[in-house]
Amino acid sequence: MLAVAVDEARAGLAEGGIPIGAALFGRDGTLLGRGHNRRVQDGDASTHAETAAFRAAGRRRSYRDTIMVTTLSPCWYCSGLVRQFGIGRVVVGEARTFHGGHDWLAEHGVEITLLDDPECVALMTDFIAERPELWFEDIGQD
Repeated sequence: MLAVAVDEARAGLAEGGIPIGAALFGRDGTLLGRGHNRRVQDGDASTHAETAAFRAAGRRRSYRDTIMVTTLSPCWYCSGLVRQFGIGRVVVGEARTFHGGHDWLAEHGVEITLLDDPECVALMTDFIAERPELWFEDIGQD
């Protein structure tokens, strides 16, 4: 499942954006939606990877049985999306370069799997070194 999110992160980077990817799966592993951070490409600060994957999945009666897979620990905005719609599990590629809201999600009953994936770490570490201004813009720091 992480491979889908990593492919999305790489697509975002190739488009000149921030290399964060996500995918929403059913509990049985069925891919429901995928997406990547498109803040730069679309000029839309709300187009995070998790929101793009969520939107691509379409409307469901319940999200409790879904798994959000993301290359980077979800920010507060995306963590709020997980809580708001009751996504039951989040798989995080890495949280070294950004420690988002995954602890908070766990405290509220969301099952969290933190992989500390070397490829995800390298994607973000390299990007932050090459484009610090975009990274700080993305995480809301001046």
